[in-house]
Amino acid sequence: MTTLLEARYRAVLRLLPAYYRREREEEMVETYLWDVDQETQDQSRPTAGEVASVAALAVRTRLGTAASPRRYALFGASVRQFAVFALLLQAASALVDRVLELTWGSTHGPARWDLFLTRFDGRGPGNSVPVAVLEWTLPLLWTVAYFALLRDRRRLAGMTAALAALPELWVFVAPFVTDAYPPDLAYATANGLLAWLTVLALCAAHHRDAPPATLPAGTPGLAYLASCVVMGASQVVLPLATDSVWAPATAVLLAGLLWLVRRPRTPETAFALVALALLLLALRVTTLLHWFAVLPETARLGSVVQAAGLVLLAAALVSAGTRGVGAGGAARP
Repeated sequence: MTTLLEARYRAVLRLLPAYYRREREEEMVETYLWDVDQETQDQSRPTAGEVASVAALAVRTRLGTAASPRRYALFGASVRQFAVFALLLQAASALVDRVLELTWGSTHGPARWDLFLTRFDGRGPGNSVPVAVLEWTLPLLWTVAYFALLRDRRRLAGMTAALAALPELWVFVAPFVTDAYPPDLAYATANGLLAWLTVLALCAAHHRDAPPATLPAGTPGLAYLASCVVMGASQVVLPLATDSVWAPATAVLLAGLLWLVRRPRTPETAFALVALALLLLALRVTTLLHWFAVLPETARLGSVVQAAGLVLLAAALVSAGTRGVGAGGAARP
């Protein structure tokens, strides 16, 4: 007869995907009940640690490896590829923004340099020197996380990515603990989603059973350098159209177009680029909604064109990726 404790364990195990339960459920239930007295099973419950362990296993099995059923393998490969791309994008963006900011401040006379230094002078609403320094330096850790992941240092990658994403969380907290102004909620939320979904995808999908992280083409250093060049050039060539979204969106548009023309094409790469394009589209739309009236005409036109390009790219990638799945394109191991 099934006891109440056994029923509770089976309810918790329903967090696991069906394929995994078919193979392991009976064995797991027997293990959980092994040293529990029969007479106390109707008064017992799974411990918090056991529930947490099953939940973590559910994440790992749903973000499957090449040995998993095809849909789980594809989903896991897509999330892992998204984590790599998102790390690369934010790493290159953070470095380029700070290099250009330093270059602009140091080459346009003392007044421009003094303007750059005002962000670190501790004056202004919610502006303290340690916080300003951390907000400027922590995003550089995206680069550490990117190279750590591609060298299979997963724990280091997860920790440094979480630290790099902290400024996107601080903008929500600062108005409650300092006299800082509240952020534009839509833009800050979209920015926070990009950063923290990257951290979540990195920590969840690159689990201990997952294969090492790889790039679809090129070496980690070459991809990083190419991303920096594309982002930097996009801001230098069209400075009037530049804002915080311009360079990353340009890089994703170019990467998506390159994927569409290359062979062979893997569907998980397409789906990872779709997720990245949609997150950047959300950022682009929020900037347009908030600053459209004050943007110069060139920036306004460029932002609208870029938003349309991201929509078209996402549609093309979904179509091509779906065809790849239908044609039997396998997920990368």
